[in-house]
Formats: sequence, C-alpha cells, structure tokens
Amino acid sequence: MRSDFKPRRIVVAGGGTAGWMAAAAIAHTMGDAIDLTLVESDAIGTVGVGEATIPPLVLFNRLIGISEADFMRETQATFKLGIEFENWKRDGEKYFHSFGNTGRDHWSAGFQHFWAEGRERGHTVSYDEYCLELVAAYAQKFAHLPENGLNYAYHLNATAYAAYLRRIAEQAGAKRVEGKIGQVDIDGETGNIAAIGLEDGTRLEGDLFVDCTGFRALLIEGALHVGYDDWSHYLPCDSAIAVQTELAAPPVPYTRAIAHDAGWQWRIPLQHRGGNGIVYCSRYLSQDAAHDRLMSTLEGKPISEPRAIPFTTGARRKQWHRNCIAIGLSSGFLEPLESTSIHLIQRAVIRLLRMMPAGDVSERDIAEFNDQQLTDMIQVRDFLILHYKATERRDSPFWRQCATMDIPDSLTQKIELFRETGRVFRKNEELFVENSWIQVMLGQGIMPRAFHPVAKKMTDEELAHFLQTLREKVARTVANLPDHHAYVAQYCGAKTAQAA
Repeated sequence: MRSDFKPRRIVVAGGGTAGWMAAAAIAHTMGDAIDLTLVESDAIGTVGVGEATIPPLVLFNRLIGISEADFMRETQATFKLGIEFENWKRDGEKYFHSFGNTGRDHWSAGFQHFWAEGRERGHTVSYDEYCLELVAAYAQKFAHLPENGLNYAYHLNATAYAAYLRRIAEQAGAKRVEGKIGQVDIDGETGNIAAIGLEDGTRLEGDLFVDCTGFRALLIEGALHVGYDDWSHYLPCDSAIAVQTELAAPPVPYTRAIAHDAGWQWRIPLQHRGGNGIVYCSRYLSQDAAHDRLMSTLEGKPISEPRAIPFTTGARRKQWHRNCIAIGLSSGFLEPLESTSIHLIQRAVIRLLRMMPAGDVSERDIAEFNDQQLTDMIQVRDFLILHYKATERRDSPFWRQCATMDIPDSLTQKIELFRETGRVFRKNEELFVENSWIQVMLGQGIMPRAFHPVAKKMTDEELAHFLQTLREKVARTVANLPDHHAYVAQYCGAKTAQAA
C-alpha cells in the first residue's frame, strides 16, 4: 500500500443484524482500503425477530468466509426448505411454498403445463409430489446433496447472528464504538453528513455513512428527511408481537405461517427454542386481544416476555441520499411473511459493495442504487400482496377488505397472465422465481384456464412415464435422506442454548 494512501472512512450507525451484516461484508471485502467504524449502544434494543431466511443467505455467508457448521452452531440454526401456509386460501386448508424446483421444465414451457395436461388425462398426483424440497420438508428429512441438489435456507437466532458477524467484522479490521447517537452534523456547503455526535461528546467523522438505526432512521430520515412511501393500503397489517418458547417437538425444516381472522402467526423452530409471533391489523384486533391469542396458541412454554412491534409497511423514497445509505429497517419495512427481511439487508449490502465510491459519490450510482433497491422492494411487496388478495376467505372484515382491495397493476398482470395461460415470467433479477409464484398461486386457488399446447405433443404413454419418473426420483431421494433433527445434531449441534 502507498505510504500516502488514506483509507476511505465509513461509519455504520447502529448494530443488530443490519449493522453487523454491513460491517462484516464491507470489512471482509474491502480490507485496508477502508477505515470502518460501527457505533451502537448496548442500551438500545434491536428488533431481532428476523429468524427465518431464504436461500441467498447461504451464498452471502460463503462470500464473507463463514464456516456453515460453525455459524449454525453459534446461532442454534436449523435448516429450512420452505414455508407452510395454513388457512390462507380457506380456513382449514394449507399449502407449501418450497425453495426448490418442481418437476422438469421444457425450454418452451414450465412443468406446470405438463402436470396440468396429466390432470386432463386422468393423473391425480398433486403438483407438490414433484418437488424434492417440499416432500423432504413434510418427511422432516434433510442432507447436503451434491451440486446443491437440495435448496435450503436457515432458521436462526438473529441476535446471535449479529454477535457472530461482529467477530467476523472486527477480525477484518472494523472498529466498534459504544454510545448513543445524540446528533447528526450536516455540512453546510454540500448538504452531506459530516459527522455523528454521540451523547458523551464523541464525534465520528466519515466520508460515507450507513444508516442501520432501525425504524428510527436517524440519519436518512431524521437528518436528511428523504420521505417515506406508505404501502399499508396494500398490506394492512401494522403490528406484531413476538415471543420465544421452549421446543415442544423436534424442529421441522420449515416455517409455519398460520392465518387468522385479522392477520397471521409465525412459528420458527431453532435447535433450542421456538420463535413465535402474531402479525395483525390493529383496526380489527386490539393489542390485548392479539397478545391473548398468541399466548393461548403457543406450543411450548414461553421463555421470554412478549414484545410488541408496531410498524408501517413501506419504503424510503430514497435509500441512498447524498453520502448516506439506509440498510435494514431504516430503509423500509415489509412484513416477514416470506422471510425477506434479512435478504433485503443482504441485497443492499452487496449492492453497496458493487457501487463502492472510489472518490466522490457518483449521482449515477445513487440513482442506480435507489432504482434497484426500490425494484427489489416492489417485487417482494407484490408477492406478499398476492397471499392476501388471492383468498377465498370472507369470514371476517379483514379478509373481506383484502379480497376486495385494489392491487398494483404489476401484480394484476402476473395473476391474470397465470390465470389465462398458466405462464409466469421472472423479470431481470427478481427474487422469487417462477416456481415460487406457481406454488403460491395454485395454493391460493388460482387455477389456469389454459396451458401450453406443447404438452399435448406427448402420447399418453410418454406423459405417464415422464410424470412417474419424476415423482419416483423425488420419493427415492427423500427416502434415502436422514432425519433433519438428527442431521442437525451431527452436523452443527449447539451444546447449550444461548441468550436470545
């Protein structure tokens, strides 16, 4: 390194999952090219309930050099193959959104077209039975397969994950400062953030500031006033209560999302405890009633005090403004129905690293970052809306509102295209692949009226053989997989429970 080189100063405001994901990735990737400081206060709690993840986190951990078994042991993690949705289409019915592919596509048409043609010809096997991850999840089986043959994510202790990432970040050169933010100093000439002032008088100057201060958004909103787009007219839930419990049974390799008359509940099994919560619309259910409902439906003994979390679904109008980038809850909020909270942190961190300024901040980078981040959030938002809109429930005011509400044109196009033709198209780097949309739309009761004619090309014998071969391969693979709970214990079993 040149003797006259001056590392670029990056200040991360706030810890928790967002702050330490950002710090660990930036420090690991940039090394001595930057001078990174994270400021947080032990006196300020974090939300810390993003305990279910999606498969891209596997890659993120690899990128920053994390040993999977070590990480899982430290965070009491289990494997996750998808999400079971109960009572969403109708009360008493359920379906599964898996992380895998279903069947085998033809280059001209997805597997759903061949499965539907099979139904027309008398085959009665469920679409589910052609998906390895789905069948494995219900059989409570898991193993690492060659060539990533089983797609998975994790259930994890988010607070322990932040602590684990802190060690990674500090080993890579990041510095932590303890303290509460008292003020944000703005440069009068540029309008940029010049420094963060702590309550004890410490002043932290920087070139680039990453706002990970959670819902408070002390930098991006408190100091820079970028504004917030409220999406609660599409996603009416505005409150949550979270509590942890003892495990009542061995942990299953999937999350449960259980709808009720004013929202839904989650159940997330870790190695040593369960994560539980209720999400609801306060117009239709009071906090006291939500608390009572949550506590009365727990499957294990509570081991923490219930914590209320009010929220407003939406996004900052700018997630990068001047020399400040908002990551995590400071950038916006989408309810954790599809476990996307940690993923959106990951996307923002990786995007920032790809656009890391070499000198002055580029307005072109800012515009591109904001466009890509907003696109990510809109695409996730639309997928979440689908679960509420495509329902046959009319048993409560909440569900009647969901069924009749207006939805974005982008979602209407996706739904109606599938309803009319059976087709789904993934745009650009959209998070949710075609099979995700298909599983949820079929699960919610949207059945296409037509399918691709290429499926009719097969003779009855060819189609029967094609379907049977795929189904038998899935069943054979699952039969040879070990029990999920036993595999976790052998691969990454945590010796003792850690503090949440």
